[in-house]
Amino acid sequence: MSIKFNNHEDYNLFLSRNKKTVDERVLSEKFLSDSGGIAEMKKIRVLIGKPGLDGHDRGAKYIARALRDAGMEVIYTGIRQTPEQIVAAAIQEDVDAIGLSLLSGAHNFLFSKVADLLKEKDIDDILLFGGGVIPEDDIPLLKEKGFKAIFTPGTSTKEVVQFLTNELSNKV
Repeated sequence: MSIKFNNHEDYNLFLSRNKKTVDERVLSEKFLSDSGGIAEMKKIRVLIGKPGLDGHDRGAKYIARALRDAGMEVIYTGIRQTPEQIVAAAIQEDVDAIGLSLLSGAHNFLFSKVADLLKEKDIDDILLFGGGVIPEDDIPLLKEKGFKAIFTPGTSTKEVVQFLTNELSNKV
């Protein structure tokens, strides 16, 4: 879905009605043409996955809802997905980012497996991020594997939304 603005007045009206869900800076820099004509905004598409046997999905659903409320399209795969299922869904859904959530302690293996599968398929344009109960000592390894950010308990949804908006505003 795209949002079209016919002129600056439409753009300003849109902003006034959607201040909580739109990053004004990104819109003004990226999607309003200099001539004041039609500009389009492609929504950021994010897949939220729960790899492995971890059945606790409250945090993943919370993040999925926050991203949706921020105007992103969110695909939630549900619990107990294999890395292969997550990567296949990401490709099929043509997502801009994959967010993985894990509380079971298997993050080093499962997050790395998703990153490795994407590399095997020569996919380098999907942003990876993760969250859950992940020890600080494990974060550097996950970043080496290609995860741009790891969010731990206590991270605000605003911070996650801002991260994705900043990272993907040039892509969409």
